[in-house]
Amino acid sequence: MAVPLPVVVIAGRPNVGKSTLFNRLAGRRYALVADVAGVTRDHKEKEIEIFGRPVRLMDTAGLEESAPETLYGRMRSSSESALSKADLVLFCVDVKAGITPVDRHFAIWLRKMGKPVLLVANKAEGRSGAAEAMESFSLGLGEPVAVSAEHGEGITDLMQEILAHLPPEADMAAEEEDQDKPLKLAIVGRPNAGKSTLLNQLLGQERMLTGPEPGLTRDSVAVFLYDGTGLVELVDTAGLRKKARIEDALEKMSTSATIESLKMAEVVALVIDATLGLEEQDLQIARLIEREGRCCVLVLNKWDAIEDREGVRKKILNRAEISLTQMRGLPMIAFSALTGAGVKKFLPAVRKAYEIWNKRIPTGELNRWFDEMLAQHTPPLIEGKRLKLRYITQVKARPPTFVVFGTRAEQLPEDYKRYLVNGLRHSFHMPGTPIRLQVRGTKNPYVN
Repeated sequence: MAVPLPVVVIAGRPNVGKSTLFNRLAGRRYALVADVAGVTRDHKEKEIEIFGRPVRLMDTAGLEESAPETLYGRMRSSSESALSKADLVLFCVDVKAGITPVDRHFAIWLRKMGKPVLLVANKAEGRSGAAEAMESFSLGLGEPVAVSAEHGEGITDLMQEILAHLPPEADMAAEEEDQDKPLKLAIVGRPNAGKSTLLNQLLGQERMLTGPEPGLTRDSVAVFLYDGTGLVELVDTAGLRKKARIEDALEKMSTSATIESLKMAEVVALVIDATLGLEEQDLQIARLIEREGRCCVLVLNKWDAIEDREGVRKKILNRAEISLTQMRGLPMIAFSALTGAGVKKFLPAVRKAYEIWNKRIPTGELNRWFDEMLAQHTPPLIEGKRLKLRYITQVKARPPTFVVFGTRAEQLPEDYKRYLVNGLRHSFHMPGTPIRLQVRGTKNPYVN
């Protein structure tokens, strides 16, 4: 099944240089360009590559307020149709003409659409161009990228920003091929926690060698299972011991294979021996899962051997909340892989964690939340000056990754970042999944 290319749409009022920018990004003069408004009437599209990434680039007619039955009204309707398909909108403004009421009107309209928007300040050539581009900050669409489409200035920076704002290729494939592509699930944990027994129970057969001896599984083994929703690729792995205890060359290779399987997985099931509780080695494995950006399900195995189940569950949950703050709200299920009691809860929990890991939040909804968070707890003073955070956007999923833009945002303290991450996790119901928060400050055009 072919994966549709991500769509990048150039929009803006008439005569801001949209077609010139289209030609510059396409590398050839595909669109007509003239120094009059309204040359482009129908949206034009072309498959191009941006640093090797194939995308579908669209040039649109200028956005104007006109009656639907008029020519300009129909041109706007064509542009709206193109924008509805966009994975990323390049909103183009003319810095020489300044920000007009029409620019402001359509900036508000784009924010309401909820599409990812990259603000392009065109005709910013020469020394004064970067300073003139700063006026476009007032549109509330984040940091502008200053370019001169006619002279080719700033185009490389723009292409890098386009790549950063597009869904990763793996995400695009996952969104379009969820029914064909198996969910990759790795089962990890310390030796003798019951990983292979769990896999056998899920398959309904003795697929993996099991026994009381630790370390029976040496290599990562993949099997496929249909769970009623779709195909799942289950990977059973060798147990992970403390690094200092690994001396045998074969065990070193087994450990490397396990870590490689963890990196290749989408969901990781961390199997814990409930009779031993959550130990330091379990926490180290969980931190590795978080660093790799994978979603995790905490599995308490051997639950049939536990008498004080409520006390054990509470103790493990408390330790996880304290020691794994980057994965707060980690989903936890308990069962006996040996008897099969409770195992039916496992794959639905995996599917739920996978859904959260793939979550995308509309930009408009995200920024309404952002304004509320700033109002509840204003950004701190740094060197006597208040940090001005202006805008937040989600740049990717798998795991959910957000970028905050603002004046000197790169100086944002870690505790304020944690405040925002915890707010994202709580407000948008993303328990347990790793959340990445990046910051991007603005460049002072007068620094030199």
